[in-house]
Amino acid sequence: MIVAGIGCRKGTTAQEIEAAIDAALAEAGQPREALSCIATSDGKGAEPGIIEAVSGRGLQLVLVKPAELESAGPRTRSSSPRVKELFGVPSVAEAAALAAAGPTSILLVPRLVLGPATCAIAGPEDGA
Repeated sequence: MIVAGIGCRKGTTAQEIEAAIDAALAEAGQPREALSCIATSDGKGAEPGIIEAVSGRGLQLVLVKPAELESAGPRTRSSSPRVKELFGVPSVAEAAALAAAGPTSILLVPRLVLGPATCAIAGPEDGA
């Protein structure tokens, strides 16, 4: 299971989110078709850009609750002081990807920042 975790500023467009996902997948050496789902904090679940990006790919949107983000937090690799203050985790994108991919998942690509969107890719240790 390959999961794209998304973080973004309010009002980020679907095109900006898509660009971040595509860049992170390229960094992971994974094709678009490898993506199983897209995950984000349940507080970001109503963002029109995220909804449109998920719909455009025909994937499921996994909304990760704060407790699940916190549980995945120790496995994240990057940190934003602003995100830590707002969400209680070092990186929403990384924590969401890890939480949705499961307790034994790893980051294949840490948080990649592209304009107002961030994307991290999580999956199994072997990358398959």
